Amino acid sequence: MQLSIDHAGPTPPYEQLRAQIAEQARAGALPAGLKLPTVRALAEQLGLAANTVARAYRELEADGVVETHGRRGTLVAAVGDTAHRLASTAANEYAERVHRLGLDRDEAQAAVTGALDLVYGGLGRS
Repeated sequence: MQLSIDHAGPTPPYEQLRAQIAEQARAGALPAGLKLPTVRALAEQLGLAANTVARAYRELEADGVVETHGRRGTLVAAVGDTAHRLASTAANEYAERVHRLGLDRDEAQAAVTGALDLVYGGLGRS
């Protein structure tokens, strides 16, 4: 597992760690079932506080990228299926919520497009 943290960069260290592990899991560089280092061991290796690594692991678990199994440790989950399932659930919850709020389909899609543009870098559309 290749990880590096830019301590002087604008992105918080926990987010750098979360993003790198998630990307490596998605790309298959971290196969499903691989046991990740303990929070303490990885913190020591990267020169981070244990709480920083723990936060990254918690967010990865919430995103379905890893699974924590107590004494067995933190393992890489089967990311593809989990990520698509979680995205589908979030999309369904969004659709139901905007419908209850009274937005029409075009307004709901515009809100999604705006949010995606912010996260992924938009094409300058308004």
